[in-house]
Amino acid sequence: MSKSPLTLHRNPKFRAAIVQAALVFLVFYAFYSLYQTTVFNLEERGIRTSPSFFDQVAPFKVGFSPFLDFELGTTTYIKVFYIGVLNTLLVAVLGIIAATFLGFFIGILRSSNNWLAKKVALIYVEIFRNMPLLLQIMFWNFAIFLAFLPPPKQSLEFGSFFLNGRGLHTPVPIVEHSLLFKVWLGVVILSILLSFIFRRWAKIRFNNTGKSLPVLSISFSFIIIISISAFYILGQPLTVDIPVLGKFNFKGGGQLPLPLFSLWFALTIYTSAFIAENVRAGISSVSKGQIEAARSIGLTRSQMVKMIIIPQSMRVIIPPTISQYLNLTKNSSLAMAVGYEEVVAVWANISLNQTGQALIIIAMTIIFFEFCSLFTSFILNMYNKRIQITER
Repeated sequence: MSKSPLTLHRNPKFRAAIVQAALVFLVFYAFYSLYQTTVFNLEERGIRTSPSFFDQVAPFKVGFSPFLDFELGTTTYIKVFYIGVLNTLLVAVLGIIAATFLGFFIGILRSSNNWLAKKVALIYVEIFRNMPLLLQIMFWNFAIFLAFLPPPKQSLEFGSFFLNGRGLHTPVPIVEHSLLFKVWLGVVILSILLSFIFRRWAKIRFNNTGKSLPVLSISFSFIIIISISAFYILGQPLTVDIPVLGKFNFKGGGQLPLPLFSLWFALTIYTSAFIAENVRAGISSVSKGQIEAARSIGLTRSQMVKMIIIPQSMRVIIPPTISQYLNLTKNSSLAMAVGYEEVVAVWANISLNQTGQALIIIAMTIIFFEFCSLFTSFILNMYNKRIQITER
């Protein structure tokens, strides 16, 4: 006997769709009502909400703008927003790279068999993880760097890098010949792709024969040799502008101002302490049976870490580390404490006070941080999905 079809009001899928549609409508209506109320209240106070101020000239100066040229009296507000966004991305990218390397190093030390190394790593994590980040930023900037770094004439020298009370002075690459530089860059990219192909071939060879190759050192040496050879064959299309000490300050090269250096240093130290704990937890998640099996076939400690421990622990390390990357990007908004000109300082603070356009400016700032968080999560979740164990 065939079953009669359900009527629409008894169909669970139809009812679920209706409920979800109603919830979506209510959420959008709530946000629209909030927007309308905010706009009405602002207009009642004589503040008109409009993006027309984007093309107005910003009457203040932005001191640090390495990517876009800033000229007092000609630069518009929208360009100030772009400058703030790029400055935020600069400190976020530098902080993520440095915190990742330092966090992995400290995390491996936390799992070391050496008692002293393990205790030093533990002290590092407990001190910096439990201290408020704002306090750390101010401590490094005002109590350490400003107090102890020398003036420019007595700068601390690290090769072509110079550190003093005004910041870190670095060499800057300058393109001499655009076409030849593009050719050289193409050669470098090609050498990197060939290194990935070699890595894949070496992995297949290892799976088939059990014979391993020093893939990292061979690939690195290959890229360096090809890059240097092509650089000189093409007539050195790239030169380096090295900072030189003048009468009062350094001339040439680039400069990371002290607020940026202090902020980057504090974000790196703080975030690396959390990443180190993620790494320690990931290493601890690898069963002892795996390590004993690796020892039984004669693998060294470095081979065990490279081929057994790290690949398996990454499945545990990546998810919480994604959150730390997002936190580092958002924590860059504390830069106002030391005067670094990122998006919150120059856009959500100075520009807002100058124009009074709170709704648009705050909304743009929120959207920027949301985009950064969603993009970072998307990329790293793709990587996390790729390294997870696939069930058959």
